[in-house]
Amino acid sequence: MIKATIFRDVVLLPALGFVGIILLWWLVALWRKELMPTPIEALTANLDYILNPFFQRGAGNLGIGWLLLASLRRVLIGFGLGALVAIPTGFLIGMSRPAMLALNPIIQIFKPVSPLAWLPIALAIFNLADPSAIFVIFITSLWPTIINTALGVSSVPKDYLEVARVLEMSNWRRITKIILPASLPYIFTGLRISLGIAWLVIVAVEMLTGGVGIGFFVWDEWNRLNLSSVFLAVLVIGVTGLLLDYGLGFVQVWVTRRPATGNL
Repeated sequence: MIKATIFRDVVLLPALGFVGIILLWWLVALWRKELMPTPIEALTANLDYILNPFFQRGAGNLGIGWLLLASLRRVLIGFGLGALVAIPTGFLIGMSRPAMLALNPIIQIFKPVSPLAWLPIALAIFNLADPSAIFVIFITSLWPTIINTALGVSSVPKDYLEVARVLEMSNWRRITKIILPASLPYIFTGLRISLGIAWLVIVAVEMLTGGVGIGFFVWDEWNRLNLSSVFLAVLVIGVTGLLLDYGLGFVQVWVTRRPATGNL
């Protein structure tokens, strides 16, 4: 009974979801034959990209694997820099009411700003596409991690802090032994949201800045009216985002020793 339930939840139901999406795609493709390829046609047209993802055939003619790696590099650099800033900032806000009162208005002002609104500012500062894309990833991945870290720190049970006071722990020991372990689930939730936003944003940024990357590949193939490759890119982007979230969830389980909750 347990094995049957696991098979249903892990294999059968997700497979049914994918089959439903494929059938919907097929129906729309049959309705708009002149514009949209069927799944079989898209698979046939993209066999070279699928079988040879790391080909190099001259300047600018790269396999989709290289394009994906270029985008991942930008995302991981921007996201990593954002985490280095956001986690200490979240601790400061969660532990200090004056810091919260000073920084909260800034966060509330900049948090709703569209990621692409930062791109002209980044281009003006760096005058190069690559560091500008990394800067946009950095600035837009800050807010979920800051907010969730501050929430986690401020939610540490008062009894824990009273014990630390009775034991006369130093501030550093109180942070590392009590506040940080209790806040880790909140911190990782913020990191997973930030990573998802970073991966979402890089595609849009690369569409505007050009160069090597999965986002520019989508825009370039659309300009060529090659929807088969656009569908392949959408699938690659989605699967990569899923794997990034699973990877960070695995790190969360390893660090916190608690089950990770999935993100919708």
